[in-house]
Amino acid sequence: MSHTATDTRRSPHRGAGTPRGERPSRSSVPRWLRVFLPAALILLWLTGTAIGGPYFGRVAEVSSNDQTTYLPESADATAVQELLGEFNDSDTIPAVVVATSDSELSESQLTAIEDAIAQLPEISGVQDDLSPVITSEDGLAVQAFVPIGSEEELGAIVEEISETLRADLPDLEVFVTGPAGFTADLAAGFEGIDGLLLAVSLAAVFLILIVVYRSLLLPLAVLATSVFALTVSLLTVWWLAYADILLLSGQTQGILFILVIGAATDYSLLYVARYREALRVHQDKWTASWKGLRGSFEPILASGGTVIAGLLCLLLSDLKSNSTLGPVASIGILFAMASALTFLPAILFILGRAAFWPRRPRFEPEVVAAEDGIDSHGIWARTGRAVERRPRRIWIATTLVLLLGAVGVTQLDAQGVPQSELVLGESQARDGQVALGEHFPGGSGSPAYVVTEEDSLQSTADVLLENNGVDGVTVVTDDDAGSAPVDAEGVSAFGPPGTPTPEPLVIDGSIMLQATLTEAADSAAAQDTVRELRDSYADADPEVLVGGVTATAIDTNDAAIDDRNLIIPLVLVVILLILMMLLRSVLAPVLLVLTTVLSFATALGVSALVFNGVFEFPGADPTVPLYGFVFLVALGIDYNIFLMTRVREESLSHGTRRGVIRGLTVTGGVITSAGIVLAATFAALSVIPILFLVQIAFIVAFGVLLDTFLVRALLVPALVHDIGPAVWWPSKLAKGDRGGSDQRLRSGTAGN
Repeated sequence: MSHTATDTRRSPHRGAGTPRGERPSRSSVPRWLRVFLPAALILLWLTGTAIGGPYFGRVAEVSSNDQTTYLPESADATAVQELLGEFNDSDTIPAVVVATSDSELSESQLTAIEDAIAQLPEISGVQDDLSPVITSEDGLAVQAFVPIGSEEELGAIVEEISETLRADLPDLEVFVTGPAGFTADLAAGFEGIDGLLLAVSLAAVFLILIVVYRSLLLPLAVLATSVFALTVSLLTVWWLAYADILLLSGQTQGILFILVIGAATDYSLLYVARYREALRVHQDKWTASWKGLRGSFEPILASGGTVIAGLLCLLLSDLKSNSTLGPVASIGILFAMASALTFLPAILFILGRAAFWPRRPRFEPEVVAAEDGIDSHGIWARTGRAVERRPRRIWIATTLVLLLGAVGVTQLDAQGVPQSELVLGESQARDGQVALGEHFPGGSGSPAYVVTEEDSLQSTADVLLENNGVDGVTVVTDDDAGSAPVDAEGVSAFGPPGTPTPEPLVIDGSIMLQATLTEAADSAAAQDTVRELRDSYADADPEVLVGGVTATAIDTNDAAIDDRNLIIPLVLVVILLILMMLLRSVLAPVLLVLTTVLSFATALGVSALVFNGVFEFPGADPTVPLYGFVFLVALGIDYNIFLMTRVREESLSHGTRRGVIRGLTVTGGVITSAGIVLAATFAALSVIPILFLVQIAFIVAFGVLLDTFLVRALLVPALVHDIGPAVWWPSKLAKGDRGGSDQRLRSGTAGN
């Protein structure tokens, strides 16, 4: 399968194209092993993919998009959520049905509404304990609470409820909103992950690889490497989620898909570049494969290890949606590295030079020797010469540009967004909440739950009733887990005079109150009300717990901000230590981390301006900067690792200043290709209409391109070149020039 270059000067006594005095490269590895090992590796990955493939359609079986699932155990909302099922004696999610009319509803219309809602339990998954139909004070709308089993397929059930009611009530506007409606919206938003997201990301990668390699077989091999890594990753994560070892959500699943495809492709590109270099100087495919592995093993392992270390820092997060992403994404990176270092070398060994057809690398060691290992005519050679002439001007100019973009960080609003804004595009639940707020208290259907001691019922209720943000209060009773209204005099009686007052339901000495808020449960005003209530209870009765939809959003945002403040510095320290071990230096890693942090700040600043001025987003979740930081810093360091490991390798023979130019020239093409691929894969996240994912897609895609074309191509090489050998302090490389090239700046020819 190997091919050789034509050499008219070759001797019949030497291998074709072999330089004078050099014998053709031959491997001492037995032929049977050279056949068996690649075949076994390919078979192993094919088997894993065959088993894991069907699991793409089964992720919903083990995932949850319920925000309360990911709350910190220490949060009040978590404690209340755990008690809610006991007080309600059911495990359901309420849907709020809203029907509105332009004119006051007639008796016949109200009867038709009651009859239509009464038939809803015939829909599989809808529970029998429906609430009475409640008419608004203006007579233009009604609402009813429809409980749906939490284990049911919410999206399908909500859609069927909506279709049924609209068919039965054609003269009214009907909406299904509330917790079940918004959860169904999220589920619908994530539906495209298994199909659309995967198709778009793979298509983008394939087209880029076609342009990069101008080949068909090689892009297919690289794409197969990514797909196999993703399939085996998903298989592993699925079973860990099934065993309740990991939590999985649509958000985590989407990030896993993109991260594995992007990372596996990046690592593959690095190996392909090294393998192609080796094929030019080694005729034997096995020897070339081994040389390619030796050249790419350390940077791939270091890059993947850095990403994994950064991701595992998320385990310290108090928010489970963050802490569970760490191990899930780390598993994906682990298999991405394994696939790039096992499956890809095996398949390329079998294909040989034919994998690069029609641009097969020729066996031309004389040409390589004449080139001194680098291409002196390409765009990266010209970039290297520009850096060599004006290093200080270049790094100062690029730093100023980055600082200018970073100013926009002050415009980033990352304090959380309303639940109704999480899904982009049309939303029945959002429209229903607007209609609900026009005719009823905004918090209808999503009350605040307050848990207190049995003998503190009235004092707890008084705090609620005194707050202007609370429209009404009820207490959960033991009358079939119903509820009774509460006023300043206590629990009001039901029915005609003389009817006994229902007793509150008591569980382990505690009772539960429900407070209907005047504003929408996901609004800033509702959050202010809940915070005021918590402050009041902290002074009057610290044992009182406040939960519900609004409290869940508050606790989630607060935990996310705490996580951000803890994890960002920790990730920086971990990555810095890894770089110090890899580069055997202190100064170089510090500079690399600083440039990456500056790049991240610029990406976040520009993104904030785009989010506010172009897309007019309502804000951002507090985890957006955290995720953007983890991905950009870990992945941005990837490219610096690719570059600086090669620079160090070249510096050992050619000196630091010459080494950085050679390293930039040799790695420029592969790192740029990898950056474009990774940016394209993250950009593919924007096809999922979830605000969080769209924002992450833009931040990471823009940041990766910034790293690729500005930081790694200009800032880092110019900075290292300007500093010279001292950049390797305190290693031996810092003590001086290995080949005389580092004397250039000291002689005053730096061109600064």
